[in-house]
Amino acid sequence: MSNSHSKKVKAKRMRRQRAHLRVRNRVQGTAERPRLAVYKSLRYVYAQVIDDQSGTTLAQANSQEADIRSGLEASAGSTEAAAAVGKLVGERAKDKGVEQVVFDRGGFIYHGKVKAVAEAAREAGLKF
Repeated sequence: MSNSHSKKVKAKRMRRQRAHLRVRNRVQGTAERPRLAVYKSLRYVYAQVIDDQSGTTLAQANSQEADIRSGLEASAGSTEAAAAVGKLVGERAKDKGVEQVVFDRGGFIYHGKVKAVAEAAREAGLKF
C-alpha cells in the first residue's frame, strides 16, 4: 500500500468525522424524539435509536444479525441489507413506543445505504 493511498483514506475518514460533528451540533435525541443514528462499515450496516439525554439506546439493528443475513440474497453490506436493517430498527422502535425520531446520517452522504435505512424506517412507521 502506497503512502499516498493511506493519506487519502485518512483524509476521507477525517472528512466524515468533521461532517458528523456538524450534524451532531444540530441533532440531539430526546425522550420524546430520539436520534436514529446510522453507521456503515465496509462489511455491515448499523442503526440505533438513541436518547441522548439519558444516554441510552432504545432500539438497535445491524446487518450482522442472523435473521437479517438469512433473508438476504446479497452481502450484509449491500443496500438490500441496509433496507432490512432500517425496517427492523423501525419495528423495534415502534415496539418501544417511539413514533418520531431525528435522523443522524453519521457524516455519510444521504445516498445509497444511508437512504435505504431511512426510507425503510419510514415505511416501518417512524416519522422524521
